[in-house]
Amino acid sequence: MWSSRVFRRSISSSSSAAATAASAKKKWDAIIIGGGHNGLTSAAYLARAGLSVAVLEKRRLVGGAAVTEEIVPGFRFSRCSYLQSLLRPSIIRELELSRHGLKLLKRNPSSFTPCLDGRYLLLSHDAAFNHSEISKFSEKDADAYVSYEKQLQKFCDFMDPLLDSPTPESSHGAPSFIDQAKDNLHKSVFWARCLQQAFVLGQKDMVDFVDLLVSPASKVLNNWFETDILKATLATDAVIGTTGSVHTPGSGYVLLHHVMGETEGERGVWSYVEGGMGSVSLAISKAACEAGACIITDAEVSQVLVNDDSGAVTGVMLADGTQMHSSVILSNATPYRTFLELVPQNVLPEDFLCAIRNSDYSSGTTKLNLAVDALPQFQCCKPMVSGSGPQHVGTIHIGAESMEEIDVACRDALSGIPSKRPLIEMTIPSVLDKTISPPGKHVINLFVQYTPYNLSEGSWSDPKFRESFSQRCFSLIDEYAPGFSSSIVGYEMLTPPDLEKEFGLTGGNIFHGAMGLGALFLMRPVKGWSDYRTPLKGLYLCGSGAHPGGGVMGAPGRNSAHAVLEDIKKSRTT
Repeated sequence: MWSSRVFRRSISSSSSAAATAASAKKKWDAIIIGGGHNGLTSAAYLARAGLSVAVLEKRRLVGGAAVTEEIVPGFRFSRCSYLQSLLRPSIIRELELSRHGLKLLKRNPSSFTPCLDGRYLLLSHDAAFNHSEISKFSEKDADAYVSYEKQLQKFCDFMDPLLDSPTPESSHGAPSFIDQAKDNLHKSVFWARCLQQAFVLGQKDMVDFVDLLVSPASKVLNNWFETDILKATLATDAVIGTTGSVHTPGSGYVLLHHVMGETEGERGVWSYVEGGMGSVSLAISKAACEAGACIITDAEVSQVLVNDDSGAVTGVMLADGTQMHSSVILSNATPYRTFLELVPQNVLPEDFLCAIRNSDYSSGTTKLNLAVDALPQFQCCKPMVSGSGPQHVGTIHIGAESMEEIDVACRDALSGIPSKRPLIEMTIPSVLDKTISPPGKHVINLFVQYTPYNLSEGSWSDPKFRESFSQRCFSLIDEYAPGFSSSIVGYEMLTPPDLEKEFGLTGGNIFHGAMGLGALFLMRPVKGWSDYRTPLKGLYLCGSGAHPGGGVMGAPGRNSAHAVLEDIKKSRTT
């Protein structure tokens, strides 16, 4: 078991102050702002290519939003992200993350939705089991669910290559004739590959795919199913981490985004990570350090340094005034923080800044991390004398017995108030992971919606207001699992402003920016700059605000590193 203190020592052989002082004396091939999982991924790939790389993390430990910390004595929490599935298989394989300690714990069953009328729905990875469970509510839906999963599998297969490659963005500046020809060829190959995949998919499925992308999740699910509890269970994937409703156009894509992952080759399977989500970041940091990267904690970047004559980056300044030098900077911070807070004024084009400023960073998400001395006993299940049951293994959906319940919760937030009956996703990783809690006790994650960043009444800085909302969440769970509140021995609440302050997530948005259709692919982070490069020469974006987006995916980090290496190779041949 790793403590936060051990985790920090493992990535820095000397004190942060000493490491920073030594690092300031040399010029690095690349400096990475932020030690989240994407920044660490970029560092690993760049260091493996032979570059000298420094990662600067403002907190005392790396991981960003994929971090494990002991908040209540004896209990170790995945404070923000809490499940693994989206981490790209190419990264796990290429960086040999299993060798570096990454251990995934598959969940089966994967989902449990209790009902107040005494019924419940369990879903797993077994088709026969799912058919039996759904048949309790509808034979028709049980049959349709098989086809639904097959169609989503096709769509995920279509999307896969787009995640592991940069977008076919137009060249910036005035490239040479040869470079322009190469660029046109690259884009032609990219679109030809897409057309080939579309041909394989077929016209009917392609039309259905477009329909999924642009439609509200409610429309998609209503067309497939008739059972409220099944539709609501699936609909949570379409709204999780967003401020949108199941009736919001484009929410169908968010549904797909959350099922396109895999665990050890099994599509759509979400897992816990032994030791918490910080173990993902730790494994990547070990791969980066093994390749020669230098990771420095307690090193907050306050400004990107720019040469006034050339208009290119020259390094960064830390909060303590220390300067570190490099002609290549990768930012794992949000686009807003990168371009509007770290880059000096009057350096970037106004139209670019306007687009960044007007991007959607809204959030409706609050994370509650609980330490409990007993597992919740759901009244719709047989009482557990000891140990855990299948209802405790996967994601537990509370307050989501129909899509209309989800929509009502969303409408509360649109009025500027936290949902009266919040949508809660509960997970209990300690059921499978015995390293994160004392024997007989458990760690519980509550991912709660909807909680507006800006409130029309009350304040998130008011302890009484915060306590009132947390008790609202606990009381809702009590309706399904009587006595749950009395099992809580300690907890932490992270509201949108807390997520912004503690983890640098602008607006509290866990994806570094909304994942609507207007902010994906060639439009992410803004139109014209989707290939990780920026209008400031030498500055790259490597975080979730870049293509293909949020979640513990690592793809932006990997893809941006390849963009840097491509530019370095090009500069050396000209």
